[in-house]
Amino acid sequence: MIPFRYRKLGYVALNVTDLERSVRFYTDMVGLDLSEPFGVGPAFLRCGADHHNVVLYPAAAPGIKRVAFELESRAEMEHARKHLASLGLAVEDISVEERAALHQGDGLRFVEPISGLTFELYTRVLQMALPFRQSVTKIVRLGHVVLSVERFDEVTDFLTTQLGFAVSDFVEGRFAFLRCQPNPLHHSFAIGRSAAGNHLNHVNFMVSDMDDIGIAMNRLQKHEVPVVFGPGRHKPSGSIFLYFLDPDGMTLEYSFGMEEFPEKGAREPRMLEAHPLALDTWGGVPKPDFAKVGAIEKDTQP
Repeated sequence: MIPFRYRKLGYVALNVTDLERSVRFYTDMVGLDLSEPFGVGPAFLRCGADHHNVVLYPAAAPGIKRVAFELESRAEMEHARKHLASLGLAVEDISVEERAALHQGDGLRFVEPISGLTFELYTRVLQMALPFRQSVTKIVRLGHVVLSVERFDEVTDFLTTQLGFAVSDFVEGRFAFLRCQPNPLHHSFAIGRSAAGNHLNHVNFMVSDMDDIGIAMNRLQKHEVPVVFGPGRHKPSGSIFLYFLDPDGMTLEYSFGMEEFPEKGAREPRMLEAHPLALDTWGGVPKPDFAKVGAIEKDTQP
């Protein structure tokens, strides 16, 4: 029994060291639309009808500020609020002022106690009148956020037993692909074991066609954007992928294709061998800069 029902992964908030530079990169290179003019920050960007899927905050060091999930309804928000309080977590309601800036409905934040990552849950977000342009890449959604954590088994247990995530596939003791139930996507969040502290692994954008991967690779190489893994094919989700770095060195991914799960009667998670071919069935290996940059912000204040 899941404690509350998710609609989807809503947005990821990232800290960047040069806001103007990062906005140019995320619009011109990644292909997001800027939702509204920005000044000192934050900057809101989108890859769909929602007002934002990525929020960039100016900071002294790059990293992940929080990850936000949209719930199905206001009733589910109340279920979440009561459930989180029952776990003894410090739950912070998002202020009216910040909700207005975010163009969102009711929302709350709490810190996942083992990794230190701030989670946000919210209901409703402003739907933009103009369609997403798909200017340089046909992005269809913010796909997933992946975290590298030291206490892997404990984080996996907390996410699955307390926060309503389900494991779709896993490498025992090393990696878990998690879907936010009842959202059908193979994974909207994932965690991998880290020997170098807790940090962002990567942020993914799903694209509409396999050709988008090849076109993006050529565009990124032309502009000397570091490509750190791929193109290749992941065994767990079956997706075609390409990983590259943003101006601060944080890892981003384009991917095409993903398995979907029914709410009832879903298959059991597969236990995958810890083998390079599970990561890329085409035989590629990531470069040393892959998934290295992105501290987790400890301060939960906006």
